Amino acid sequence: MTAPSTNNASAFISDLTSFAKAADFSLLNSLTPDPDATANGDDHFARQVFSGHYVPVTPTPIAKPEYVSHSQGFFAELGLADSLANDSGFAALFSGDLSQAPAPMNQFGWATGYALSIYGTEYTQQCPFRTGNGYGDGRALSIFEGVLNGQRVEMQLKGGGPTPYCRGADGRAVLRSSVREFLAQEYMHALGIPTSRSLTLYVSKAETVARPWYSPDSYSSDPDIMVDNPVAISTRVAPSFLRVGQIELFARRARDRKHEQDLSQLKDIVAHLVEREYRTEIDPSLSFNQQVVTLATLFQARLCQLVADWLRVGYCQGNFNSDNCAAGGFTLDYGPFGFCELFSPEFQPWTGGGQHFSFFNQPTAAEANFHMFYMALKVLLEGDNAAVLQLDALRQDFRAKIQRQCETMWAAKLGLSEFNLKLFSALLKLMMQTQVDYTILFRELSHIPLDISPLKKSFYQPSSAELDQQWQAWLNQWLDLLSQEQGELSDIKANMLRTNPKYTWREWLIAPAYQQAAQGNYTLIEELKQVLNDPYGEQSKAIEDKYYRLKPAVFFNAGGISHYSCSS
Repeated sequence: MTAPSTNNASAFISDLTSFAKAADFSLLNSLTPDPDATANGDDHFARQVFSGHYVPVTPTPIAKPEYVSHSQGFFAELGLADSLANDSGFAALFSGDLSQAPAPMNQFGWATGYALSIYGTEYTQQCPFRTGNGYGDGRALSIFEGVLNGQRVEMQLKGGGPTPYCRGADGRAVLRSSVREFLAQEYMHALGIPTSRSLTLYVSKAETVARPWYSPDSYSSDPDIMVDNPVAISTRVAPSFLRVGQIELFARRARDRKHEQDLSQLKDIVAHLVEREYRTEIDPSLSFNQQVVTLATLFQARLCQLVADWLRVGYCQGNFNSDNCAAGGFTLDYGPFGFCELFSPEFQPWTGGGQHFSFFNQPTAAEANFHMFYMALKVLLEGDNAAVLQLDALRQDFRAKIQRQCETMWAAKLGLSEFNLKLFSALLKLMMQTQVDYTILFRELSHIPLDISPLKKSFYQPSSAELDQQWQAWLNQWLDLLSQEQGELSDIKANMLRTNPKYTWREWLIAPAYQQAAQGNYTLIEELKQVLNDPYGEQSKAIEDKYYRLKPAVFFNAGGISHYSCSS
């Protein structure tokens, strides 16, 4: 299939040689490689990595790659011609073959290690050596860092084959999860929420891997069959892929003082984080310790805003460990994620996630991740009592900060300038009693109806006369508060429509896209790209009829739709 063209190729980079000239590997040039690594990146078996910030690794190309899709909008932002996605050299590169990468690009990529913490508790059991020295990028490989159209970006292959951190696995990603991540990243961007981005998606026409999944019409909690899946490589892009868990790994090593270089490597990676993600906001003339405190301040603000935005649009990360928390404060790692349809504060799509990572518990999970970030930075400030006190104050303030951020968000969803706890609590109670669709309810409220008739579009079951009365009473209270707001009602409505999306991620509409893609039909992926790229807009009647509707009863409790294992 040929990539559709939407931008003017003559004004953009359209060949691999020109693309390669934009390479600028600040991470490789400023940080320390694993001293035990091979020079050529032939490092594809699980082993312990005791030191260094990265391991050079060559990706494993997928066999007979075929173009599936690329993000036309993101290509344009980066100054890349759409035709580049079908350039043979470019397609080879982003399906895992770096053997012909032109200089100054390297013919190897790099993988990084990181630590794992779950809700503020350090773990090493997930590492096959029980030491924490084998945990990291098991199937994600960065292959490019550079400046495109004024943006510094890092490009990472998801499913690029095994690395020293693969823990004995095959390092592959399947088409199903690759389609989900490819679409979700661009959808999150369209929602206005900081996120990694999607560049390209290629599938192998000759290589499959077996994964546990759900049989047709299964209502099992866990996967009940093994399925052969086409392997795929998606390319995700971010300013960096530095994670809280990555900073934490070097802090653990520095704290344990096993190697002389551990503290300096912690300092180096934190300085690199400042340079990559926060340089425009942190004054380089500040002392290093004050830069660290400013870093914590800025990360706290970004993380609080991010999680409040997740709640605003119904997103549940599902597995918000420290290793899945980007140190740049954006959404990262679209594995066991989902979007809430039938409203429940305990919504959790991932069968392995538990309530601690459920929808309304995400602020608490964020606090735990900030705690690990704080603990890591504190190692650097030892002996500077004033800086430690500043850092301690940020830690102590986190819960109140994220609560204020969430309250501001809830007020905005309701068109109010101030959060009203009584009104909000009553609304949550009604939403659970009635069983409403989260997105449709708030979208209909955005039109500021005078009676509850439009709200019933969001009801999953008929409501009683008593419940209707309760809804109308709540609506009247809300309308009374709106009447006391400054400004025109039309402006309030416009702001609400920009806050509450009309089109959300609905897994039962996504699944057909990856099912059809497995048969070589990519048209539904393109349709979903268009719909999800305009989540706040009023689209055509045909799109509204198809995508703005309640989840059909047949999909409730359906394996792979209402819940799923960590799809890989």
